[in-house]
Amino acid sequence: MNLLSRRSMLAIGAVVDIALHSRPSPVAAKALAARHRLPPRHLETLLQGLVHAKILKGVRGPRGGYELARERRRITLGEIVRTAVSLSTADPEEVSAHSRLMEQVIDPAVRKAGEPFLHNLDSITIEDLCESADRAHVLEDEKAAADFAI
Repeated sequence: MNLLSRRSMLAIGAVVDIALHSRPSPVAAKALAARHRLPPRHLETLLQGLVHAKILKGVRGPRGGYELARERRRITLGEIVRTAVSLSTADPEEVSAHSRLMEQVIDPAVRKAGEPFLHNLDSITIEDLCESADRAHVLEDEKAAADFAI
């Protein structure tokens, strides 16, 4: 069972993807969206939120895109998830129940239960996931798949 929202998972995936692909030049939002089979506009708000949180850096110009704002080892999954969650609560389309039960009982209990989970995510860095991707030969698999594209 995955406890993270789709937006949080996508944020983590985007940051790891950028960490893996941004050398020597920034990653274009279109390329990132294509690798994750998403419409490019779907990622833009998320990427801009990650820039605002100083997780990513936006590079303007014809060869612009996104790159990490800090070293891989200084960016944690907990930080990314908190950013993604803050972006989703800013979404006016999100509807949540407002009642004494929700505000005084359920929300505090769920937040308390989530604290250890976020603490565990704080111990995982982008560097850790990039090393796992290297061990799993993820980039080599992408290149092999691209070789067969028509």
